[in-house]
Amino acid sequence: MFKVERVGPKRLNMEFSGKLDSTEMEMALDEIITHSEGIEDGEMLFEIPEFRFPTPSAMAVEFSRLPAMFRVIRRFSKAAVLADETWVQRLSELEGMLIPWMRIKAFKLSEKPVAEAWLSAD
Repeated sequence: MFKVERVGPKRLNMEFSGKLDSTEMEMALDEIITHSEGIEDGEMLFEIPEFRFPTPSAMAVEFSRLPAMFRVIRRFSKAAVLADETWVQRLSELEGMLIPWMRIKAFKLSEKPVAEAWLSAD
């Protein structure tokens, strides 16, 4: 399952749970692209209550859309990741080190108010 919601003029909230197949991945990427239109210096909040790797066909869809996704990522400067699995938190923060213009910080699922406060802070 993947849900995308635009919250305000410069914020997306996304929830990702379970395993995505190629159809779900395509729909999720379309939603992210659509909901992020017009955002500059934006913020993202990812909630990941249960992570499973996407199917190989879903990964192929994601790789085929990398140029569009890089354009989307450039619209954002901060991302908070809510996940209880330590490896998901660490991988998220590592990804933040690879994207120089974006700050990514991981939190436990129970820390949603703290993550939202961090996103809102300058």
